[in-house]
Amino acid sequence: MTEETGRLKRADGVELAWKRQAGQRPTIVFLPGFKSDMEGSKAVFLARWAATCGQAVLRLDYSGHGVSGGRFEDGTIGLWTQDALSVIDALTEGPLLLVGSSMGGWIGLNLALARPDRVMAYVGIAAAPDFTETLMWNSMPEAARSDLMEKGVIYAPSQYDAPLPITRALIEDGRRHLLMGAAIPLACPVRLLQGQQDEDVPWKTALALADRIAGQDVRVTLIKDGDHRLSRPADLALLQKTVEALLPA
Repeated sequence: MTEETGRLKRADGVELAWKRQAGQRPTIVFLPGFKSDMEGSKAVFLARWAATCGQAVLRLDYSGHGVSGGRFEDGTIGLWTQDALSVIDALTEGPLLLVGSSMGGWIGLNLALARPDRVMAYVGIAAAPDFTETLMWNSMPEAARSDLMEKGVIYAPSQYDAPLPITRALIEDGRRHLLMGAAIPLACPVRLLQGQQDEDVPWKTALALADRIAGQDVRVTLIKDGDHRLSRPADLALLQKTVEALLPA
């Protein structure tokens, strides 16, 4: 199947890049992680697999990510959730199967709560709800917190790329979207894939998230030797199997 590429302009003029291919519904929507994009190995793998079985798929870049417009430093969880929602609403119809990686897992939960009538299933890959608070703010030394509040931005080392800008706006906006402090009213089937060698998102996060989700059709798969990316051939095969099992027969 031919993949279509385009850009959706926000009200402020920032353009959001996307790729989609037509096919059977539900539309599989891939939501990338923090500073990742729609050309990551898991996103590309899912798109190629979906093409072989005639399944509709949409992938996208949030503002400040990949080839979308805007500055990464201007982004927040709320803004990136709205970016994804805008692209989904403009380019898809009918049921959705959301696949979110890391931060994309948090955004996917936000989307599922915003469109419960459309989201028929959710897959989280090292899903990281509330990470701005639990994994960033809570782990910062007091001096770093003071710098962040005073200067508006600090830079954190990354094992994947250049140092990452962490902004005061990201932290403060993240607090308006925290999910793990109460039950998450999600009723659709949920599948959580989590590596136990993940150095970015503690594997017990998946168990805590499963406990918070109100629905009963929730399954957690722990990969004992899996890392944060879960992009090895065996990991991708597991992702395919997980998504495939959620599709209508």
